[in-house]
Amino acid sequence: MLKAHARRRAGTPIRAAVVAAATALTAATSVLALPAAAHADDGQCTFPSKPYTGRPWALQRVNLDELWALSTGKGVRVAVIDTGVDVKNPQLKQAVDASKGMNNLPPKNARGEKIERGDAHGTTDTVGHGTRVAGIIAARPAKGTGFVGLAPDATIIPIKQNDAEGDGTAKTLADAIRHAVGAGADVINISQDTANAVRPDSALEQAVDYALGHQVVVVASAGNDGLGGTVQITYPASYEGVLAVAASDRNNERAAFSQSGEFVGVAAPGVDMISTVPGGGHCSDNGTSFSAPYVAGVAALLKSKYPDWSAREIVAQIEQTAERSIPGHDRLVGWGVVDPVRALTDVDPARPVQSPRPEGGVTRAQPPAVAPLHFGETPTQRNHRLGTYVAISALILVAALSGTAIAVRDARRRRGRASGAL
Repeated sequence: MLKAHARRRAGTPIRAAVVAAATALTAATSVLALPAAAHADDGQCTFPSKPYTGRPWALQRVNLDELWALSTGKGVRVAVIDTGVDVKNPQLKQAVDASKGMNNLPPKNARGEKIERGDAHGTTDTVGHGTRVAGIIAARPAKGTGFVGLAPDATIIPIKQNDAEGDGTAKTLADAIRHAVGAGADVINISQDTANAVRPDSALEQAVDYALGHQVVVVASAGNDGLGGTVQITYPASYEGVLAVAASDRNNERAAFSQSGEFVGVAAPGVDMISTVPGGGHCSDNGTSFSAPYVAGVAALLKSKYPDWSAREIVAQIEQTAERSIPGHDRLVGWGVVDPVRALTDVDPARPVQSPRPEGGVTRAQPPAVAPLHFGETPTQRNHRLGTYVAISALILVAALSGTAIAVRDARRRRGRASGAL
């Protein structure tokens, strides 16, 4: 993740969980560094990249046909406040509304150097982080790949607020949140957070409250500093009303790097996450940065199906229907690992939940039943085929033995007759 050295002022640097090798910078620079902590590809990802032809495990765990029969996110706008969203990727070209986008990078970085701002609408991404985030939410289906966004009819509002040098601040993030609300966002995804447990300037919290007051669902990554049991409060994830998302692995357990704490709302897949990259194609990555958009996608599906629900009701529904290992809240994975289908099916439209309850949730969360991709027969079909081969082989063997026995008997009779004739 992009590391930050938080300070008690409006320019508090933040970090986007951007995956790349990092250079260590001192606190005095106020610039964010890029560690290699949660990187899956170890530098193998290039822009553009090769397409991923299979169906990623994080999507295999969901019955997409059942999910999309209920909602596809149509009519919902999701603001991705990040490093920009590259519209050259074919799966994102139709998903992004550039007219509502914005480049909110400050004109100068913390060292007073002028920043090359690039496009004005946040539709380029030299880092690739925001493009990955957007893809997990709303990438359109495409021939030749099984990857697709969880809400494939939702619209992305791209807001560039950070870059490879970590030039975003708490103030620019606050401004970006307010722009997202003004642009008509129904959901805001923030895959960024402070590195240290120091509360940023109040401007950021006020911006979050402004969004919540306009019934915008705010989803934020919990952070990637959980190795060794480290627990620290991160912002904006820990602000009241924000749905903080931890990362889970294939076994529905907290990923080792995922930040834990009482502020964690739910967990979502964050290991080996396939998504779109600038220019086209896909890459794999790890991090809570990619767990958050998974949940933001579910929020978009709910908002599309239940447009009159408040932000609080949507968050409570996601938390209440998550797959739990214990009846109540768990500081490692919050209320559990998000279950997209259950979030849309276990619903009383007349009485949406206001807050999650210990009772009524799934208390025996099992590892997701991820079926491997098969090109041809399934394991069951193969077993039937092998069983048939065994049965046929046994019949052939019996027939062969029977034939041999008859042949031996006939030969003995012939020899007997021949001896009698002599």
